[in-house]
Amino acid sequence: MKISLLFAAAAAAALAVALQAPLATTVLGLIAFGVLHNVLELRYVTGRFAPVLNGRFLAVLLGLISAIVLCRIAAMFIGQPARYAEILIGYAVLAAGCAHALRRWWLAGAGAVLTLAAAISLAWPGYHFVVLAHLHNVVPLFFLWEWAGRIGNVTARRWFRATQLGWVLVVPALLLAGVADPALTGAERTTVAAFAGDPARIIALSAPPGAESIIGARFLVIFAFLQTMHYFVWVWFLPRHAPDATRAFERRAPWLTGGRAWALGAGLGAALAVLFVIDYASGRAMYSAFASYHAYLEFPVLLAMLLALRTDSDAAGSQLVFRETASSGQQPAALST
Repeated sequence: MKISLLFAAAAAAALAVALQAPLATTVLGLIAFGVLHNVLELRYVTGRFAPVLNGRFLAVLLGLISAIVLCRIAAMFIGQPARYAEILIGYAVLAAGCAHALRRWWLAGAGAVLTLAAAISLAWPGYHFVVLAHLHNVVPLFFLWEWAGRIGNVTARRWFRATQLGWVLVVPALLLAGVADPALTGAERTTVAAFAGDPARIIALSAPPGAESIIGARFLVIFAFLQTMHYFVWVWFLPRHAPDATRAFERRAPWLTGGRAWALGAGLGAALAVLFVIDYASGRAMYSAFASYHAYLEFPVLLAMLLALRTDSDAAGSQLVFRETASSGQQPAALST
């Protein structure tokens, strides 16, 4: 139960900070942990899910996501046309994942759903990118749920998963319902707003277009809270409790072993922090462009987990990755929370 209690404590601390200073939490958290968590998440995903992310499929994904990076850079100059292009390529990434994971009628059905979703996104692009921002912060739930399969004690496993549902879904739902509105009446008045520019631009990244001020404040707090927990998962929890993923990644990239990944993330983060300080808007745009790799690469993995695999929630590990352990002759260690 210790890890479940730790997650609960981390969520309580993240919520308190997000309620007290959502702008500062969002801005300073991104500067401090944004790049580092990119590197560590890519290490985990490409290591843990090596059987999925390899060969021609990986090459296709990297090609598509690289095009998204170019779209995000182009958006700094040409605006909306580049955003429409990103939407289309983003759905192409999902389509590639479906084509890799599904066959026959399932693939045809997924294609129809993606076509409809793409049409909706193109009609309301502002909503598309807000949903994408929040969805990215929710994604750790699926990776933590899969990780919990290695916990040997069934009761501990269920407590762990219930804790994840609590902070990922229940807390944001309560915030959106207005439970914490009394704590939002005194908006923070710090130098962060001046440092990062117009607060309305930051809120617009997390709130639906045209939302009322109180609704925008709720969405900002939700985003700040989930972003903080997102960093907790990728920077502290999974590097510490999923060493098998690190070993699998290092077999694929022996030039980035040991502390080199941490050094790479910290070094790139420090360099980008300079740009953030000089011009926050430009720094965030550049960060957003190159963060596309970790943000979009996780979706095909989720599709593989959710659509193509027959997993048993009470089994010791899921069957996708799975083949990595079988091929290496190792068994996942039974952990107790």
